[in-house]
Amino acid sequence: MNVPTLLTLLRIFFVPLLVALLVQENVSVRFSGFQVTNELLALGIFLTAAATDLLDGYLARRWGQVTTVGTLLDPIADKLLISSALIALVQVHMAPAWIVILVIGREFAVTGLRSIAASVGYTIRASELGKTKMITQVTAVSLYLLAMRWPELHRWATAWMWCVAAFALLSAADYFRKFWRGVDEGVKRRRRRELLLAERERRRALAVRRSR
Repeated sequence: MNVPTLLTLLRIFFVPLLVALLVQENVSVRFSGFQVTNELLALGIFLTAAATDLLDGYLARRWGQVTTVGTLLDPIADKLLISSALIALVQVHMAPAWIVILVIGREFAVTGLRSIAASVGYTIRASELGKTKMITQVTAVSLYLLAMRWPELHRWATAWMWCVAAFALLSAADYFRKFWRGVDEGVKRRRRRELLLAERERRRALAVRRSR
């Protein structure tokens, strides 16, 4: 197992720690005379996990260690991290539930589309909108975690969450467009080949019949 894959697994390992810190209210650690509360600990873990998302991809490409396992685990780890953080924020009455449902529903829909496309031999690559969505999600979650300590930041976090919803819808529409265009064209090409093969077989059978 290479280092990029280990970083991806580490991001998955951070998920239960993040949720546990978010739902616990009386967790704190004293460090150099400064008391670090549960929301700040959760923020540190979340940002560390988000950083591994950038680092594992960079190292995999830099060291030529792109593997099938890593390619499959990376998006799963991302979705687990963001979804668990958002659900926990709804649990502690910080994030609006309907936007969280929209974002998580989008993740399931896009994952399903990419799986269907892959089953017919078409790969839907991550778009720039999808990457922007990830950045807005990390920013929104970070602001909500800070707002647990400094409530005046809550309105800014909610504003960023609206941006998350907008980018989620736009990127989902982009994925649907790529899916429809790629899979539909692939099905048409396959159907055309099948019809050509059937026509050839028909003509061959007709020629054999005439030769008799």
